Amino acid sequence: MTKVLVTGGLGFIGSHIVDLLIEKDYEVVIVDDISTGSKENLNKDAKFYKTDICDPDLKGIFEKEKIEFVLHQVAQVNVRRSVSDPRFDAEVNILGSINLLECCREFDVKKIVYASSGGAVYGEPQYLPVDEEHPIRPLCPYGASKYSVENYLFIYWKNFNLDYATLRYSNVYGPRQDPFGEAGVVAIFTDKLLRNKSPVIFGDGNQTRDFVYVEDVVNANLIAMKKETRSKEFNIGTGIETSVNDIYERLKKITNSNASAVHGDPVLGEVRRICLDIKLAQKELGWKPQINLDEGLRKTVEWFKKKKWG
Repeated sequence: MTKVLVTGGLGFIGSHIVDLLIEKDYEVVIVDDISTGSKENLNKDAKFYKTDICDPDLKGIFEKEKIEFVLHQVAQVNVRRSVSDPRFDAEVNILGSINLLECCREFDVKKIVYASSGGAVYGEPQYLPVDEEHPIRPLCPYGASKYSVENYLFIYWKNFNLDYATLRYSNVYGPRQDPFGEAGVVAIFTDKLLRNKSPVIFGDGNQTRDFVYVEDVVNANLIAMKKETRSKEFNIGTGIETSVNDIYERLKKITNSNASAVHGDPVLGEVRRICLDIKLAQKELGWKPQINLDEGLRKTVEWFKKKKWG
């Protein structure tokens, strides 16, 4: 049975990846320090190690478990924290990833799939939708750290023959997303509206994002792990711009909430508009999103309702 390590396997995206891998009869090992993940998300059929990817003891896990593939989802994802504390952002996202790559190199891992950020690495778009050839100009340390690891992946591939695929996610949303974190506007708004509390829209709300449902992202990871491709970096999104105001209005309708949004200051380091060109993923991975925004929002709201009142 093929053995796969999922970093951040108790987190929002990582836990969904773990579930699909186990459904597909893979043997799964999880590394997660539970700083942002949740024990509630632990699949009973996975082997779990509570540890940090920066920990030197990570090597012992690789030695013991004979890992064949790595799906690297764990990261410091808070844009505002990356601006206020860039050292911490770099320690987790860059040094932690190098520690992981060293383990992959030493123990002959076949391939690593890396979760990067299509919303942060490109910076303010020169054109839309943004393709993989767009200049890289991140506006925040988080985007810079994510792209830095992309460069390390290339180096390890060229020098040590460690195969990889980088998936540049757009704004991922869906069940299990933390409504109390900084990121994840769909989860944050859903939680507020279901409790008839006023969501905060930062800035004027006309900023746009490319919202992709978590199940589609999970499928992209599995395909990227199994498939040999000419390209190494792939945008994973929908190619559709949606404003934060539009998300609020759609969720307000789905939740039947009477709460009105309030506006706060814009977030430093965030782009104004973004959506991703996904033609390369369609061509080489044979991947495209299956869940449209309205369906995805409905699924998300239903999950939050069950979690709250179930």
